[in-house]
Amino acid sequence: MPIHKYVPFAPIVLPDRTWPNKVITKAPIWSSVDLRDGNQALIDPMTPARKMRMFELLVRMGYKEIEVGFPSASQTDFDFVRELIEGDHIPDDVTIQVLTQARDHLIARSFEAIDGCSSAIMHVYNSTSTLQRSVVFNADKEAVKDIALQGARLVQKYADEVSSNTNVFFEYSPESFTGTELDYAVEVVNAVNDIWQPTHDRKVIVNLPATVEMATPNVYADQIEWMHRNLAYRENVILSLHPHNDRGTGVAAAELGYMAGADRIEGCLFGNGERTGNVCLVTLGLNLFSQGIDPMIDFTGIDEIRRTVEYCNQLPVNERHPYAGDLVYTAFSGSHQDAIKKGFERMAVDAEAAGKTVDEIVWGVPYLPIDPKDLGRSYEAVIRVNSQSGKGGVAYLLKSEHSLDLPRRLQIEFSGVVQHRADTDGGEISAEEIWTIFNDEYLPSTDAQWGRLSLKGHQNVAAVDQLDSLQATIFLDGEEQTIHG
Repeated sequence: MPIHKYVPFAPIVLPDRTWPNKVITKAPIWSSVDLRDGNQALIDPMTPARKMRMFELLVRMGYKEIEVGFPSASQTDFDFVRELIEGDHIPDDVTIQVLTQARDHLIARSFEAIDGCSSAIMHVYNSTSTLQRSVVFNADKEAVKDIALQGARLVQKYADEVSSNTNVFFEYSPESFTGTELDYAVEVVNAVNDIWQPTHDRKVIVNLPATVEMATPNVYADQIEWMHRNLAYRENVILSLHPHNDRGTGVAAAELGYMAGADRIEGCLFGNGERTGNVCLVTLGLNLFSQGIDPMIDFTGIDEIRRTVEYCNQLPVNERHPYAGDLVYTAFSGSHQDAIKKGFERMAVDAEAAGKTVDEIVWGVPYLPIDPKDLGRSYEAVIRVNSQSGKGGVAYLLKSEHSLDLPRRLQIEFSGVVQHRADTDGGEISAEEIWTIFNDEYLPSTDAQWGRLSLKGHQNVAAVDQLDSLQATIFLDGEEQTIHG
């Protein structure tokens, strides 16, 4: 492969970095960009009805900052923002956000869109990276900085002119931040804030996008900590992250960047977005939940959330997507199934010993980082059987579906029967099919059967203060035998 075409990302010199010793203890400020960054990346952009469905879902889940469009670039987006405001669809505790480039007529149009909104964020951006300065703008640092400053002044100007019932907050993004020299990035951001003059009551959002993910997550964390230390007005700045997933490590970059000093994270549900997507807000939130930290977002009913997002985006969520995919709580492997079965049994024993329900004690089932029930999932799909499965999975399904607790030797014998069927027929064997196989193999039936056992007759003798005895006459593989015990 032509590796000569590529060069490694230069490391950040930060020998006294502190983020590796930080521990996440609370949720960040969340901002959904599904209706803007997510929507612009769709093959089939959302219709107004699908946009409203997405907005209502985000509100219901608890997101308080929602980027609703790019109204200066799209009449459809402009009309949607107006419908949200004029139709009184925005709850009092929700702030909408709109994106605009740093150009006069675009900023003016954006302010037209949010007029009358009780709380809105005006998000202005321009690209600052070395590559964009050279290739896209053919401009030096001062010229690109002037674009940002012109945008900041215009945002301030139009905010002063907007109607008194519209409360506008400011956000600035040096787009392609990860490809921008840090000293230049902080120079531009600080100059923007010199114009906006953030205060305790009117903080400014400084958003540092990994517009293209260019290095390992620790490098992004170093960049964020460096900016965190060197930003002017830091106590009055909300430091925001906007990671993309080009290298597949968007979630890790967001978590490490948050540890490095950020306050806020922008992303999309299930990682929708340009190219490989924005960071997944579902994964980030439920990662916190799995550590006993309240994500401040309601993910119960995860299947309904997923179905709604699939409808709005007209894109499927992968079966292996963390926490939400069809197969993420499913074990086919025999050893995994056995461990899960034993985990459930131990949970029941520990709960009984503590005089509590299973839901009141600490979760501890191997291979299941969280309890699927907490997201509205059942245990039905936790263990599924195919040719890779062992006795534990088969025994678990018989016990959970039919209250039949097989002794160990019978588990071993019967799992061999099931595995033979799986090897012969291929594919998955459902709980219903396992019960049919068990019936055919061991239980008497008046119908023709291929099973090994049938009962001819039996005699039971019960004795007071002594062992009961049982004698039975059976047919084993067609031959009559007498057994007793």
